[in-house]
Amino acid sequence: MTTTAKKNDIQKLQRAIVDGLEDVKAQDIVVFDTENLSALFERVIVASGTSNRQTKALAASVRDAVRDAGFAKPRVEGEVNGEWIIVDCGQAVVHVMQPSFRTYYNLEELWGEKPVRLKLGVAKPAPVAKAPVTAAAAKPATTLRRSNAAKIGVAEAFPSRAQAAKTAAAKAAAAKRDAVKAAAPAAKTAVKKVVVKTAAVKKVAAKKVAAKKTAPRQA
Repeated sequence: MTTTAKKNDIQKLQRAIVDGLEDVKAQDIVVFDTENLSALFERVIVASGTSNRQTKALAASVRDAVRDAGFAKPRVEGEVNGEWIIVDCGQAVVHVMQPSFRTYYNLEELWGEKPVRLKLGVAKPAPVAKAPVTAAAAKPATTLRRSNAAKIGVAEAFPSRAQAAKTAAAKAAAAKRDAVKAAAPAAKTAVKKVVVKTAAVKKVAAKKVAAKKTAPRQA
């Protein structure tokens, strides 16, 4: 694949993902170019959902939009609880998070070196009319989709790409907490030194005042 073709392919995938998120009213959609940060994927996309139901719906919408755009069916992790769902779309990894989890892990700081400008709310072409499908023919596909969705969860083995992103975010958050903890003793020591020094200065000043009061006055 040529460089131009690869770029077009990534942009097409990115557009499909964003469309899937917008279809279910995702909040605060951001896209980051991670080509120079990781050899595992070239885009990280983060979006918020306000409830477990919405995050699950967002992940399902992304999965369907990517597949309908002609790409391989993404793998999904985290649908069981819906607090943080990862959709691995190959060249792109999508993080659908509830606001509290998004704030805590702060993926924007981890992957946000090179944000990608988005055109949100782009009008979509009208769908091509399809021949009517009988209920008997549609039932197996619907049943299969529901069955597959029910089987996908946190306990399922997940590809290293998405897991690497989640692990990196967790490590970054842990490193911040460790740095704060490590700095705490030094800060306390510094405060103690200031307190001791201040007390010593006050003591010296008090002695000088007392000495002046007790010193005999010159005639």
